[in-house]
Amino acid sequence: MTSVQQHYDQHLGPVYAWMAGGIEPALERGAAELDAIGAHPSNGSVAVDLGAGFGMHAIPLARRGFDVVAIDSSAVMLEELSRHANALPVHAIRDDLLSFPRHLSTKPELVLCMGDTLTHLPDEKSVVRLVATVAESLADGGRFVITLRDYSAPLAGPQRFIPVRSDDNRVFVCFLEYTASRVTVTDILHQREGSQWKMSVSTYDKLRITPEQLDHLLRRNRFTITRDTNASGMLRFVATR
Repeated sequence: MTSVQQHYDQHLGPVYAWMAGGIEPALERGAAELDAIGAHPSNGSVAVDLGAGFGMHAIPLARRGFDVVAIDSSAVMLEELSRHANALPVHAIRDDLLSFPRHLSTKPELVLCMGDTLTHLPDEKSVVRLVATVAESLADGGRFVITLRDYSAPLAGPQRFIPVRSDDNRVFVCFLEYTASRVTVTDILHQREGSQWKMSVSTYDKLRITPEQLDHLLRRNRFTITRDTNASGMLRFVATR
């Protein structure tokens, strides 16, 4: 089993934008999600994107006027983000998510943790620390926006095999296995090389964070919460400090 960083650098990173349907469609979806939460900056507004990846939200944030601190542990993903950001005010930083405050010169008005990133933390204590750190770091009235999948009810049988995307040259399938506190994710990629197909496989663990656990943790840190489901079917928490 690999670490999350190894999994993304060695396996997912090179194909992640393709998995998301391509760069421009992904950026359009990211911008639509920012519209859905009303993410519009005031002068000099700073936003933090935790687990920024190739920039699905960081780039649209910068396009609408935020100064963006984009944190990720994957060098491969951040290199792609930097290529597509060009001269936009996006500061791509390779670091642990919990270390984001050291890269701030002012309090952000928005912190994002999107696309199931929260479940990539190593343990429950790290989740508790991250929520507390965001609460301490946000400007007054600032917002912490989280999206994650609901792993409360384990999938069983063939439902554990999830087709992600396929085309003439690639087929990507995800397989899930559940324990009490983790989901073991096996990502299976088939790629055409000439007349042959090559298979690559990588496995890593995610946390099983229930909506109730996250709701309780945010409220304990004095956030006011609204909850809904985004266009991708993920749970979305908008927590205001």
